[in-house]
Amino acid sequence: MENKHLIVLIKGELQRLHKYNVTSISIFVAILWGVILFFIDLDFFNVLLPFIVLLDATMMSVMYIGSVMFFEKKEATLSTILVTPVSHKEIILAKIIANTINNLFSSSLIIIAFVILKDVEIRIPLIIIGIVLTTVFFTGMGLWLSYYQKDFTTLLTNVMILMFVFLLPSALYSFKVLKSDIWEYILKINPIQAASELINAGFKFYEIGWEYYFSLGYVIFGGFIAFKFLIFPKFNDYAISISGV
Repeated sequence: MENKHLIVLIKGELQRLHKYNVTSISIFVAILWGVILFFIDLDFFNVLLPFIVLLDATMMSVMYIGSVMFFEKKEATLSTILVTPVSHKEIILAKIIANTINNLFSSSLIIIAFVILKDVEIRIPLIIIGIVLTTVFFTGMGLWLSYYQKDFTTLLTNVMILMFVFLLPSALYSFKVLKSDIWEYILKINPIQAASELINAGFKFYEIGWEYYFSLGYVIFGGFIAFKFLIFPKFNDYAISISGV
């Protein structure tokens, strides 16, 4: 019965992603990045393509789930779901899975295009694992962040802060602006840098080393802790707050 509930919820979440134009926007962004990448020099392209896939799986995941949560709160959609015989855990899992499907599709559009156009060599299992684990982790973070946002403007502001604190240092390191060896170790505590290692491993020009396995453990174990102690427990308080109880 629980599996049946989850399937129905996932279908509903995918429909909401379409209704709120999240799917359309993600496809448009993928096409836009594809056009930009087509004219990029090959040396820079090999750095920029994984970074764009990373951006889509991290910050865009936070944005997409945040948008859905905001519109649901505004339209009282979630309050309606809460009176049905489904658990809070099923609701959260449905959102995570739907957002992951959406991001995997949009990222695949970019990757497939350049496999065809520029003969990009990828490790299919590893790129799928990287995108899925990263999207699940950051969708969860986006959910948790949404619990505490009063409006969409506040959400956007906090996402920009996250980009500055976590994404910018990782980007500067990837583009070799930060060259000191010390940054390699400092950034190991950065979840976006861990996600970057997982995404990069999907491309054959990346040499898989201990950093990949460390990052894999970081995302899996860190995600488990976050879902168990932050995302699942705090959803109940969020549900009560929007229901007016």
